[in-house]
Amino acid sequence: MARDINDIQRDIERTRNQLASTIDEIADRTKPENVANNAKKTVTAKLQDPAVKKVLIGVGAGVAALVLVKFANGRKKKKELKELQRLLANR
Repeated sequence: MARDINDIQRDIERTRNQLASTIDEIADRTKPENVANNAKKTVTAKLQDPAVKKVLIGVGAGVAALVLVKFANGRKKKKELKELQRLLANR
């Protein structure tokens, strides 16, 4: 059964409007400002997760421990170097 030309034109117009709406939505989603805002919201939500907070605290404590060890080793080496210089100066 053949379709009426008016029905075909309405279908074409409806499809055209849907396509235009889809393209507008894609353009809106890919704006750099919107992408950045979405990323910020995602990161903020992840940082509110208690498991993530615990991991970040652990990482922070590990980094602090490494810095302290490095600092202590530096002071020890400096002390040893001064002692060696003192011994060589007394020769």
